[in-house]
Amino acid sequence: MTDSLDFTDARFVDDPYPSFAALRSRAPMLWHEPTNQWLTLTYELANAVLRDRRMGRLWHDKEPAERFEPFNRLHRNQMMENEPPDHTRLRSLVAKAFARGHIERLRPRVQEIADGLLDRLPADGTFDVIADYAEPLPVAVIAELLGVPEEDRHLLRPWSGAIVKMYEYGRDADVEPAAVAASAAFDDYMRGLAAERRARPRDDLVSHLAAAEDGGTRLSADEVVASAILLLNAGHEASVNAFGNGIVALLHEPEQLARVCADEDLVPAAIEEMIRYDAPLQLFERTAMEDIDLGGTVVPAGGRVAALLGAANRDPEMFAAPDVFDVARRPNQHIGFGAGVHHCLGAPLARMELQISLPTLLRRKPDLALAGDPVRRPTFVLRGYASVPVSA
Repeated sequence: MTDSLDFTDARFVDDPYPSFAALRSRAPMLWHEPTNQWLTLTYELANAVLRDRRMGRLWHDKEPAERFEPFNRLHRNQMMENEPPDHTRLRSLVAKAFARGHIERLRPRVQEIADGLLDRLPADGTFDVIADYAEPLPVAVIAELLGVPEEDRHLLRPWSGAIVKMYEYGRDADVEPAAVAASAAFDDYMRGLAAERRARPRDDLVSHLAAAEDGGTRLSADEVVASAILLLNAGHEASVNAFGNGIVALLHEPEQLARVCADEDLVPAAIEEMIRYDAPLQLFERTAMEDIDLGGTVVPAGGRVAALLGAANRDPEMFAAPDVFDVARRPNQHIGFGAGVHHCLGAPLARMELQISLPTLLRRKPDLALAGDPVRRPTFVLRGYASVPVSA
């Protein structure tokens, strides 16, 4: 039993990895009574849960359904919350629009945004690397990709932030009404933008989503809105948290930081290690669609299993010295962006942003160092920092 594992405990949120290691020494998968599900502790089982087609991502509307309808509508129409054949259709249509050279086309613009953010930093050399750099960069990029006008982009982060708090355990009472209000406002805005792009298409992702067609089928108005919001929420959350967690790891390991600063060829490997070492998404739930034997435990149909991605990425059976942060680690087959049919569609975008934002920051701020204690967000599922004060 893992009743003692509290996903809301501040000490656990600060560093869950010792708890994962202790639990892994007992069994590869354990029952967690507080959340009524099994938890995987090993890479092998987490990877199997994510890839096994008998394990589904099944959406159930939040209740009471009438009160939660704005939130429910966004999620029941997302590819992430559906299984084939609906998932296949949605992902195919979204991928068709997402793969039109948008990512590589944005590479020079990402560089321009990164440089612009650093140009605006205070003259005294002290700043918050999250608020001043890691957060605004991916929001600007995904907004530009979608085609959100610059004057409206300040609306996106507050809406997204309110919605994703619903994915956490032990939510505060004020989270639900804020998420419903943000879902309704976000839906109204994106629905209007999609209608405008249908009438006057541009070279942006909302226009392509509205026009995407596969085998004679198109995205419905609800699906266009849900897909656009999923891409924005997932796109910037992954990048912000991967960057924030990774830069803190680098700043705590001066020798590793020096290696990356001295050799930019290490940047791709360093980024993968940032994602592995302190995963931005720690948990992904699946539901057994039939009785399934997982590592000797039979999960009955309808039973829920949480793949603990952070635990999987620290499994010593898969990674040598897993608690060591090694910017040159190879191979590095982490599952920080998931696996199987629900593998993060925006992973290439997140990687491209990190491949630009990290070396740009280190090149322009070679004396980068922590200027105070980083402040963790009080959340476990989406793991990241609220603030990382640095000097340069």
